[in-house]
Amino acid sequence: MDQEKIGKFIANARKSQNLTQEQLAEKLGITKNAVSKWERGLSLMDMSLLKPLSEILEVSVNDILAGEFIENKDIEKKSEENIIKLTELVTLKSMKYGIIGMAIFSIILIFISFFKDKSMASIVSLLCAYNSITFLSRYKIKKDRTDLITGIMFIIGVLCNTITFIIS
Repeated sequence: MDQEKIGKFIANARKSQNLTQEQLAEKLGITKNAVSKWERGLSLMDMSLLKPLSEILEVSVNDILAGEFIENKDIEKKSEENIIKLTELVTLKSMKYGIIGMAIFSIILIFISFFKDKSMASIVSLLCAYNSITFLSRYKIKKDRTDLITGIMFIIGVLCNTITFIIS
């Protein structure tokens, strides 16, 4: 998604409604700084704000996501593009949380191995954790049962390896 294009669109739509950033922020229950970041293209709004934002600005959700007014003849094409872009955005967020989770899990395992004076055999758990996150993220998008089953198998591997690691 083109954050800068979306930001400029939001700024123009807000101004056409004679709203300040502060007024828009107040109507959405967020900070003025958040609106400023959107309009400068530094970040995107939380997706839960799309509908209320579109209602306040009197534009469609598709217009916001495209960063431009969409003509009736192009609605179907642009809607499909926007859905694909949103799916990619969700995937990236899932992966970000997965990486954060892996980092926390790694720190815990390193901490435990330090105090239990164990070798760093936890690398298997880290690999299983990474793979479980990857397959479960893919399952969320594709709804392929193979990805779900594979992700669950990797989670079981993580749990078994972690339990064995702590007990031994």
